[in-house]
Amino acid sequence: MAVNTVTHLNFRGDARAALTFYQSVFGGDLAVITYRDAGAVQDPAAADEVMWGQVAAGNGFRVMAYDVPASLPWNQGENAFFVSLRGESSEEVAAFWKGLSDGANVLRPLGPAQWSASYGMLTDRFGVTWVVDVA
Repeated sequence: MAVNTVTHLNFRGDARAALTFYQSVFGGDLAVITYRDAGAVQDPAAADEVMWGQVAAGNGFRVMAYDVPASLPWNQGENAFFVSLRGESSEEVAAFWKGLSDGANVLRPLGPAQWSASYGMLTDRFGVTWVVDVA
């Protein structure tokens, strides 16, 4: 089994531009799923904003990003990034989740999601927000 961590950058409406910029610098493939694509539109004005995006290059560079919905608080200086932990199975990520959740604030319990067999989000006891899912 393989596990990897990726910096997950958070924006308010600039995720697509940032990902496009990073692709121009590092090369690689750009993938973007909008809130409309995922059927998760909460605000029609933000339907084409990025719900999930990634640049992955053959040289090992990888970064993920999304546009924080207007309904959620966002401050570039306080929650500008997450650490994304992806595994190959629900059992694998559940073991990491158990460890990370000790003393954590669970923002979304680990469980099935529309896009993943397991997905959860927590802020660990050191203030780092982790997004855990099955690739």
